[in-house]
Amino acid sequence: MTKIQNRAHILTEKINPKSQLIDTLTTAQIVRLINEEDATVPLAVREAIPHISAATELIIEAFKNGGRLRYIGAGTSGRLGVLDASECPPTFSVNPDLVQGIIAGGWVALRQAVEGAEDNPEFGAEDCRAAGLTARDVLMGIATGGTTPYVHGAIRYARSIGARTIFFTCTPKKDLDLEADVFIEVLVGPELITGSTRMKAGTATKMVLNMITTTAMIRLGKVYRNYMVDHQAINAKLVDRGTRIISELTGLNYEEAYQALLASDKHVKEAIVMVKQHVTLPQARELIKEHNGFIRFAFGENES
Repeated sequence: MTKIQNRAHILTEKINPKSQLIDTLTTAQIVRLINEEDATVPLAVREAIPHISAATELIIEAFKNGGRLRYIGAGTSGRLGVLDASECPPTFSVNPDLVQGIIAGGWVALRQAVEGAEDNPEFGAEDCRAAGLTARDVLMGIATGGTTPYVHGAIRYARSIGARTIFFTCTPKKDLDLEADVFIEVLVGPELITGSTRMKAGTATKMVLNMITTTAMIRLGKVYRNYMVDHQAINAKLVDRGTRIISELTGLNYEEAYQALLASDKHVKEAIVMVKQHVTLPQARELIKEHNGFIRFAFGENES
């Protein structure tokens, strides 16, 4: 039987005095109160920027050396990790193996709670082994309440094999018995509904994961200026977006840009280099590789 612990001291489990009569409010009042509390989340995230930056640097370094990022969590935390990971390939044309999410209870837990999945630290270690975690990888544990045994077990396993580790929580790390290379504390305070970390803590998690992967991809040359140039146009929306990006950056009209996109096998970055450098698709790919993924050279600019 799982040992029960009193978690009343955990920040995300405390009572929020602002909402103690929330069940007596009107719909409009409840919605306004939730909005007011949500407005505090970006400020809490801002306080953690130095640690978010340090975590992102770890990940960038791992990517440059053939490593990968693995998120791991339970419940909402696990689902948000899987969500962020799943958005990286279509947004930045990276291999799906580069960023992946691991969730307690496996894929079924994406749709429904799996009883007891988060309570065993060895399950976290086992899932890391099954995912092929190596010393070159980074494991980011996500546990907004801070105490999830599954995530703790995963972090300890990762450290034992020499992988770098990041721990995201909405609880002060001084309250936790855990070591990691970087702790990201986003102290959003008690939830309006006590313990419901799908609310402010979940919002903070989504913000931080987006910041980390987006920044890492920018630093790896997946973005030129603020254009999402490193994506493959795999549906009508992305074909239009890619065509407009090519047009804006090369001076071609819309139809010419569309033809350039088709000639590049619908890869926007390659199309831009083909047009700007007057080269074939294989040559464009070789030039991009030569410049470590950055395309500023095509515009006569220095690389980042």
